[in-house]
Amino acid sequence: MDAQNDVNRGEFTWKISYFSEQDANKLYSEAFTVSGCKWRILVFPKGNNTDHLSLYLDVPDSAMLPNGWTRKAKFSLSVIDQINNGRSIRKGTQHVFTATQIDRGYPSFIPLTDLHNRTGGYLVNDTLVIKAEVCILRVTPPVNIQPARPTDGFDFYFTGLEELINAAETNGVNVGSSWGHQKGALTAKIPSLEEVRKAKQSLKECLSDLFKLNMKERLWDALSTLSSARTGLSSEQHIAIEKFRENFNDFTSDFLTFEQDNAEFELEKLQRDQWFSAMTKCHEAHIFCKKLMGDLVKEEEELKRKLEGVKSRSDKLLSDWEIVRVKSEEAKLGYEDKQKKVAEAEEKKRIAEERMSRSTTAWSNLKTQFC
Repeated sequence: MDAQNDVNRGEFTWKISYFSEQDANKLYSEAFTVSGCKWRILVFPKGNNTDHLSLYLDVPDSAMLPNGWTRKAKFSLSVIDQINNGRSIRKGTQHVFTATQIDRGYPSFIPLTDLHNRTGGYLVNDTLVIKAEVCILRVTPPVNIQPARPTDGFDFYFTGLEELINAAETNGVNVGSSWGHQKGALTAKIPSLEEVRKAKQSLKECLSDLFKLNMKERLWDALSTLSSARTGLSSEQHIAIEKFRENFNDFTSDFLTFEQDNAEFELEKLQRDQWFSAMTKCHEAHIFCKKLMGDLVKEEEELKRKLEGVKSRSDKLLSDWEIVRVKSEEAKLGYEDKQKKVAEAEEKKRIAEERMSRSTTAWSNLKTQFC
């Protein structure tokens, strides 16, 4: 590409060596870039169903562009006369390139008879020179939008998963003590102080853990004993005992329901924690995979740099090779020209030798007669 003051403009020159020997139906130039957009020249050496050279401007990376892409560009294509630049042929137009219209150009650019005319300058040393000039008018979407990486979906998903894990760890559910109940029998006798003491102790044990075996019977027995006591209890304790005895079945039923529901809750929580553990392990695996992917990206970038170096050396070698080919062609033409001149000089020498021989004979005869 030649440097341009306008970043939206650029030009590219393509030299095709051994043009008349090309057997391919069509040829593509290497890609060149104008304002972030890739282009290439497409040529049909023997014409695209015509008896003319067919020439087009093409979008090489159309399959990689995002859905709905468009490029509006003004461009021209030229076939250069290498002897008289004034006879070069240039044609220009503008076009909106899309996924269904990735090239635009001229099926009948120049008649093949004119192109291959030996007196013209379009093919010099069997080399064709084509020039493209491109001006970008509009691009959608902008070319600086990076395409989605294959890992972007993973990052988005696992970022949400990490937020879920953090929220679960921050807002954990705490469960209180469990409660249970058992059956009991009614008593109405007035208990002794010793019975009251034992009943109070039994009540404390029941209240400390209602889910122990036979706790409901022990609780009812303790309540019955204490409700009949005349001493050893405060008025507030009597009121609390009577209130609980009056609704004993409802309260114990509530305890039983809670016990069942609590057991179900504990099971669900255990299973939830198991899934949480599995989810956490998956997240840790994601972090590990992401690190490996980062290492691979770095390795890929290093390989790209190496590939660019190889391509640069390859381009330099091809350029040197082309110089060698041109010099070889010059040497060949020089050799052939000198070969003709050597043959001409040899013929002149032969004629001169014949004349010299004749003159020498005459000279010898003359010398014999007088010397």
